[in-house]
Amino acid sequence: MRKTFEVGGLVAGVVLVAFGIAAIVMGFNGRSDVHTSLKQEKVVGTPDMTPTAIAAEAKKAGLTNVDLPTCNVANKTVNNGDRARCFASYMRIHALEATGGQTYSQMPRYASADGKGTNDEALAKKGPNGRPLDNPARTVWINETALSTALNASYMADRLSLFGVVVGVALLLAGVGFGVLALGGALRNPDSVLRLGRREQPGTLSPETG
Repeated sequence: MRKTFEVGGLVAGVVLVAFGIAAIVMGFNGRSDVHTSLKQEKVVGTPDMTPTAIAAEAKKAGLTNVDLPTCNVANKTVNNGDRARCFASYMRIHALEATGGQTYSQMPRYASADGKGTNDEALAKKGPNGRPLDNPARTVWINETALSTALNASYMADRLSLFGVVVGVALLLAGVGFGVLALGGALRNPDSVLRLGRREQPGTLSPETG
């Protein structure tokens, strides 16, 4: 039975080591793919993408009750998940500045002559085909949401890849531990662990010495 446990422990150790190595490789490959994809877009933060600059802009635009970014990506290339998320947070502030602090659900659907927008088709500006024109501020918000969602997805993928590497390391260590225990024959002497922490009293003969 002990032999079976030893072989089982060794097999489990080998499997865990294999899974750990695979997880580490996949995690690094995934992270590399994310960084490569971001670099290909050649996104660079604008000079106002600093906490101080964006706070001044938000105040000038009259934005209130808005969570302002605390990161800094000004004049930096967006080439990793953290910078992608930072850039996306600044994009939201820029979109709010363009819409007067309104989100998509708060803006009227159609464009109007006074620039305020309207939900009434009769009052909306008409295109050449006679149909109401969409509110341009809403279009700005849609574009911002699409781009920021892609950047936030890159951030999530970057974090998941890093998590995969951490899990891989944990599996690798667990596999090595199983292998050491199995090869070391820990199961052959189940009372060895107890023996390590027990001192023999002076003058007391051990069972081996009689």
